[in-house]
Amino acid sequence: MRIIQVEERDKRGYMDLLLLADEQENMIEKYLYRGEMFALYDDDLRAIAVVTDEGGGDFEIKNIATVPAYQRMGYGKALIEHIVRQHRESGRTLYVGTGDSPLTLGFYGRCGFVHSHTVKNFFVDNYDRPIVEDGKQLVDMIYLKREL
Repeated sequence: MRIIQVEERDKRGYMDLLLLADEQENMIEKYLYRGEMFALYDDDLRAIAVVTDEGGGDFEIKNIATVPAYQRMGYGKALIEHIVRQHRESGRTLYVGTGDSPLTLGFYGRCGFVHSHTVKNFFVDNYDRPIVEDGKQLVDMIYLKREL
Protein backbone atom coordinates (compact mmCIF):
# COMPACT_ATOMS: atom_id res chain seq x y z
CA MET A 1 0.00 0.00 0.00
CA ARG A 2 1.27 3.46 -0.86
CA ILE A 3 -0.18 6.95 -0.53
CA ILE A 4 0.86 9.71 -2.89
CA GLN A 5 0.11 13.42 -2.99
CA VAL A 6 -1.60 14.21 -6.28
CA GLU A 7 -0.16 17.07 -8.31
CA GLU A 8 -2.40 20.08 -9.01
CA ARG A 9 -2.59 19.38 -12.72
CA ASP A 10 -3.83 15.81 -12.16
CA LYS A 11 -6.64 16.45 -9.64
CA ARG A 12 -9.51 16.56 -12.15
CA GLY A 13 -8.61 13.05 -13.26
CA TYR A 14 -10.05 11.77 -9.98
CA MET A 15 -13.44 13.48 -10.36
CA ASP A 16 -15.48 10.25 -10.76
CA LEU A 17 -14.21 8.98 -7.41
CA LEU A 18 -14.64 12.38 -5.70
CA LEU A 19 -18.27 12.43 -6.87
CA LEU A 20 -18.96 9.33 -4.74
CA ALA A 21 -18.49 11.44 -1.61
CA ASP A 22 -19.77 14.79 -2.87
CA GLU A 23 -22.43 14.45 -5.54
CA GLN A 24 -22.21 17.90 -7.08
CA GLU A 25 -19.19 18.82 -9.22
CA ASN A 26 -19.43 22.58 -8.64
CA MET A 27 -19.21 21.96 -4.87
CA ILE A 28 -16.04 19.90 -5.38
CA GLU A 29 -14.57 22.68 -7.52
CA LYS A 30 -14.87 25.05 -4.53
CA TYR A 31 -12.20 23.17 -2.58
CA LEU A 32 -10.37 20.95 -5.09
CA TYR A 33 -7.56 23.35 -6.00
CA ARG A 34 -7.13 24.97 -2.61
CA GLY A 35 -6.59 21.61 -0.93
CA GLU A 36 -4.06 18.81 -0.91
CA MET A 37 -5.16 15.58 -2.55
CA PHE A 38 -3.96 12.17 -1.41
CA ALA A 39 -4.49 8.93 -3.34
CA LEU A 40 -4.11 5.50 -1.76
CA TYR A 41 -2.96 2.67 -4.01
CA ASP A 42 -2.77 -1.04 -3.22
CA ASP A 43 -1.81 -2.29 -6.69
CA ASP A 44 -4.56 -0.05 -8.12
CA LEU A 45 -6.34 3.07 -6.84
CA ARG A 46 -8.38 2.31 -3.72
CA ALA A 47 -9.20 5.66 -2.03
CA ILE A 48 -8.83 9.44 -2.40
CA ALA A 49 -9.05 12.43 -0.04
CA VAL A 50 -8.88 16.21 -0.26
CA VAL A 51 -7.73 18.19 2.80
CA THR A 52 -7.79 21.97 3.14
CA ASP A 53 -5.93 24.30 5.47
CA GLU A 54 -8.60 26.36 7.21
CA GLY A 55 -6.08 28.51 9.11
CA GLY A 56 -5.07 28.69 12.74
CA GLY A 57 -3.86 25.10 12.78
CA ASP A 58 -7.22 23.73 11.60
CA PHE A 59 -7.45 21.34 8.65
CA GLU A 60 -10.57 19.85 7.10
CA ILE A 61 -11.16 16.68 5.13
CA LYS A 62 -13.42 18.03 2.40
CA ASN A 63 -13.77 14.77 0.52
CA ILE A 64 -12.81 11.16 1.17
CA ALA A 65 -13.97 8.29 -0.99
CA THR A 66 -13.11 4.65 -1.47
CA VAL A 67 -13.69 2.72 -4.68
CA PRO A 68 -16.93 0.78 -3.95
CA ALA A 69 -15.35 -2.66 -4.52
CA TYR A 70 -12.79 -1.87 -1.80
CA GLN A 71 -15.03 -0.30 0.85
CA ARG A 72 -14.97 -1.68 4.40
CA MET A 73 -11.42 -2.96 3.93
CA GLY A 74 -9.61 -0.30 6.00
CA TYR A 75 -8.45 1.93 3.15
CA GLY A 76 -10.41 4.99 4.29
CA LYS A 77 -9.09 4.65 7.83
CA ALA A 78 -5.52 4.21 6.52
CA LEU A 79 -5.91 7.39 4.48
CA ILE A 80 -7.17 9.32 7.52
CA GLU A 81 -4.23 8.10 9.61
CA HIS A 82 -1.86 9.28 6.86
CA ILE A 83 -3.54 12.70 6.85
CA VAL A 84 -3.19 12.93 10.64
CA ARG A 85 0.53 12.10 10.44
CA GLN A 86 1.06 14.59 7.60
CA HIS A 87 -0.56 17.48 9.49
CA ARG A 88 0.36 16.75 13.11
CA GLU A 89 3.42 19.04 13.06
CA SER A 90 1.66 22.06 11.56
CA GLY A 91 -1.87 21.61 12.89
CA ARG A 92 -3.94 21.19 15.98
CA THR A 93 -7.36 19.96 14.79
CA LEU A 94 -8.65 17.93 11.85
CA TYR A 95 -12.32 18.47 10.97
CA VAL A 96 -14.69 16.61 8.70
CA GLY A 97 -18.23 17.58 7.71
CA THR A 98 -20.78 14.94 6.83
CA GLY A 99 -24.48 14.21 6.72
CA ASP A 100 -26.49 12.65 9.51
CA SER A 101 -25.91 9.06 8.41
CA PRO A 102 -25.31 6.39 11.07
CA LEU A 103 -22.89 4.43 8.85
CA THR A 104 -20.77 7.47 8.05
CA LEU A 105 -20.84 8.86 11.59
CA GLY A 106 -19.89 5.43 12.91
CA PHE A 107 -16.92 5.25 10.53
CA TYR A 108 -15.60 8.61 11.69
CA GLY A 109 -16.16 7.67 15.32
CA ARG A 110 -14.01 4.57 14.80
CA CYS A 111 -11.36 6.88 13.33
CA GLY A 112 -11.23 8.96 16.52
CA PHE A 113 -13.53 11.86 15.59
CA VAL A 114 -16.04 13.41 18.01
CA HIS A 115 -18.91 15.84 17.42
CA SER A 116 -17.89 19.48 17.03
CA HIS A 117 -20.87 21.45 15.72
CA THR A 118 -23.76 21.39 13.25
CA VAL A 119 -24.50 23.67 10.29
CA LYS A 120 -28.27 23.74 9.89
CA ASN A 121 -29.75 23.24 6.41
CA PHE A 122 -26.32 22.99 4.74
CA PHE A 123 -27.33 20.35 2.18
CA VAL A 124 -30.67 22.03 1.42
CA ASP A 125 -29.11 25.49 1.02
CA ASN A 126 -26.00 24.50 -0.98
CA TYR A 127 -27.03 21.71 -3.35
CA ASP A 128 -29.32 21.99 -6.36
CA ARG A 129 -31.07 18.67 -5.63
CA PRO A 130 -31.79 16.55 -2.57
CA ILE A 131 -28.79 14.56 -1.32
CA VAL A 132 -29.88 11.15 -0.10
CA GLU A 133 -27.71 8.71 1.85
CA ASP A 134 -28.93 5.34 3.14
CA GLY A 135 -32.46 6.26 2.08
CA LYS A 136 -32.50 9.48 4.12
CA GLN A 137 -32.35 13.03 2.75
CA LEU A 138 -29.45 14.93 4.24
CA VAL A 139 -30.31 18.34 5.65
CA ASP A 140 -27.75 19.46 8.24
CA MET A 141 -23.95 19.21 8.02
CA ILE A 142 -22.54 17.46 11.08
CA TYR A 143 -18.97 18.55 11.82
CA LEU A 144 -16.68 16.18 13.66
CA LYS A 145 -13.17 16.86 14.93
CA ARG A 146 -10.05 15.01 15.92
CA GLU A 147 -7.14 16.55 17.74
CA LEU A 148 -3.86 16.22 15.88
